[in-house]
Amino acid sequence: MSFDTDLTADVTDELFWDPKLDSTEIAVSAADGKITMRGTVGSLRERREAQKAAQRVFGVISIDNQLQVKLMNDNKRADAELRGDVLQALMLDGLVPKTVDAKVEDGFVTLTGTANWQYERDEAEFVASNIVGTLDVFDKIELKHQTPGGGDVKDSIRKAFKRHAALDADDLQISTDDGIVTVEGTVSSWAEHDEAIDAAWAAPGVTSVRDDLEVVY
Repeated sequence: MSFDTDLTADVTDELFWDPKLDSTEIAVSAADGKITMRGTVGSLRERREAQKAAQRVFGVISIDNQLQVKLMNDNKRADAELRGDVLQALMLDGLVPKTVDAKVEDGFVTLTGTANWQYERDEAEFVASNIVGTLDVFDKIELKHQTPGGGDVKDSIRKAFKRHAALDADDLQISTDDGIVTVEGTVSSWAEHDEAIDAAWAAPGVTSVRDDLEVVY
């Protein structure tokens, strides 16, 4: 059996193993370690859990998640009702700033407004994606905190990399341009990849992170 055949089987097994997923209608293919997932799932949360499950499999270097959310009739919602539930959930979450708003069209939620930190944007997106009836979430929240000097951003991120036990800072390169950070290099797992990107986002003044990391096993 080829590597890609084995990898396809491993990802398929991991999707089936995850109790949060119904993988019945998910098709998996692999090409040189690059996974493609096609088919349908019952919620946006399941689509994201499928992505996480595939990332857990050793040998996966990238994922093209083409899964589509197909709601059962009981879960279909009027846009006004869905927007009301999204806004209520955002309001009740202490990590989401009051400056965040939401619009809904045909089940697709668009988040707008402003936030000071990326984690606040991530939280708003997470909250909206868990509301029954949401087909997808588009995050258009703007980051508004003050931008420090490029050297300050680069230095603070590099120090954060060195503090993280899971990261080899010598394999990572950082460049900055007016709040835009590019992270390059290699990591040995998706967990390390996420650690590095999260660390870059945590630096004061970062408004965008370009992910040029490669997962190399």
